[in-house]
Amino acid sequence: MAQIPNLDNAPLNLTSLRDQSQKELLNILKNIRGRKCLVIDPKLGGSLSLIIQTSLLKEHGVELRYLSADPIQTECTKVVYLVRPQLGLMKFICLHIRTDISKGLQREYFVYFVPRRAVVCEKILEEENFHHLLTIGEYPLYVLPVDEDVLSFELDLAYKECQVDGDTSSLWHIAKAIHKLEFSFGLIPNVRAKGKASVRVADILNRMQVEEPVNTSDMAMPEINTLILIDREVDMITPMLTQLTYEGLLDEFLHVNNGSVELDASIMGVQQQEGKKIKVPLNSSIFMSDKLFKEIRDLNFEVVGQVLRQKATSMKQDYTEMTTTNQSVSELKDFVKKLNSLPEITRHINLAQHLSTFTSKPSFLGRLDMEHTIVEAQSYDVCFEYIEEMIHKQEPLINVLRLLILFSITNSGLPKKNFDYLRREFLHSYGFEHMATLNNLEKAGLFKKQETKSNWFTIKRALQLVVEDADTSNPNDIAYVFSGYAPLSIRLVQQAVRSGWRPIEEILKLLPGPHSETKRSGFASSPSFDNLAGAPANVDKVTDGRRSLVLVVFVGGVTFAEISALRFLSAQEGMAYDLIVGTTKTVGGHSLTETFIESSG
Repeated sequence: MAQIPNLDNAPLNLTSLRDQSQKELLNILKNIRGRKCLVIDPKLGGSLSLIIQTSLLKEHGVELRYLSADPIQTECTKVVYLVRPQLGLMKFICLHIRTDISKGLQREYFVYFVPRRAVVCEKILEEENFHHLLTIGEYPLYVLPVDEDVLSFELDLAYKECQVDGDTSSLWHIAKAIHKLEFSFGLIPNVRAKGKASVRVADILNRMQVEEPVNTSDMAMPEINTLILIDREVDMITPMLTQLTYEGLLDEFLHVNNGSVELDASIMGVQQQEGKKIKVPLNSSIFMSDKLFKEIRDLNFEVVGQVLRQKATSMKQDYTEMTTTNQSVSELKDFVKKLNSLPEITRHINLAQHLSTFTSKPSFLGRLDMEHTIVEAQSYDVCFEYIEEMIHKQEPLINVLRLLILFSITNSGLPKKNFDYLRREFLHSYGFEHMATLNNLEKAGLFKKQETKSNWFTIKRALQLVVEDADTSNPNDIAYVFSGYAPLSIRLVQQAVRSGWRPIEEILKLLPGPHSETKRSGFASSPSFDNLAGAPANVDKVTDGRRSLVLVVFVGGVTFAEISALRFLSAQEGMAYDLIVGTTKTVGGHSLTETFIESSG
């Protein structure tokens, strides 16, 4: 079942954005008359399930298949490929056509690139002499609403491509996605960027506005007041730490994918499907409301058990009252309404119980302690020995790499002797085929030799990143999402929203990459950040009384814990803005580290 998210409470009209994407896809299919077989790049399957229901595609005479090396089994004479512009996928298409020709099958082929065509891909089709058999087009899916306050550009390899491969094509794609938003919601008047890639995106965005301007004369005030672009490179510490919010931990252990997790049916109490994996939807979708998940997703996991216990106890008391006293019809009605939320409560009790099997392990708690010790940056030898021991015990590769990256960044690299030693031990333990992995990390500056003294201590103190005795049940600071560490990326957003970046100019210079601030023409009267810092909240309302919007874009991915921290900021009293997130992809330490792993064996 497609998990199309419910966007009714979004601070922007994201439903119209989604409807537009759905309409564009249906138009492509309508223009190809008769029955057709739609062959989807597997990586796009999840994205499409957030836009359109399978049943709607079937209504338009579509048979669905996923692209692989295997020939397409279908009676249809029209085959439509919907693919990302990747060379490997072109080879599959060529293989299919070759097989069809050898069998004497006569078919019409259509290739639609998502989001835009690439010369290098078309060249492969030309070299195979299939170009004349194909109709080629584009499906411009640049931005995808994955939640009511989260937009994804679906670029899961953007960070690695920029940092290691020197491929910056994703930056054009991000700028294009933002520019597309501007056509719907108005030219964004204030742009702040931190990091090499972010400053580049801001430049490309300005160039796009010159080449293809958003008309500002006949538009009301823009709906998005400010765009903040932040490079993942600026803060690679946060994603390497274990997220401690409910949704963050679900991602750490079960990998949240397009609003759902996959796990054994028995964990969810589905006995008849024992041994099978089932998909468990988390978000409210257009088919199913899950108010409970919305209530608990951003809480620190320590608190989630209490909330679920209270809900279950309250329901039990209601049930007892129902069976022991005479109830009026309206009271019965209220009780039945409450009963409707029982599946939600059961679902999250099962999930939370499953997570507890991981979080109660001494190895998990020991790892959390070590992460905090590394971030504190005061016990170099203790941290070094802990990682050395992990390598010798051959603990899971990703776990070791995450701590290694964390240790290297907080120390601006490791002294040559230590670096060489850990590198050698790592290759002995995990195999020399992982030399390519370590080279990738070194290229990205994530595990390297120390060349300058670390300034992490200064940054940590100036931005108050470590918060002692952080209150996780009644939080008063974003540090609750990591039980005492405030994500550096979100501190930068917090600072930008409250008093601008000027007061922390010197600290910004210590972080990777340049920073820029631009006021864009078209709305001279639009309130800028610096005027608004500390201004009464009513100054910054758009005409219909809603709060003004800040779009925070993470170039290279954002974690669920960071999204929770932004939601926490947005909900604070006296906050003049609603915050909405744009990201190349939602990531975790696991998925982000995985992109660097490469076996040369």
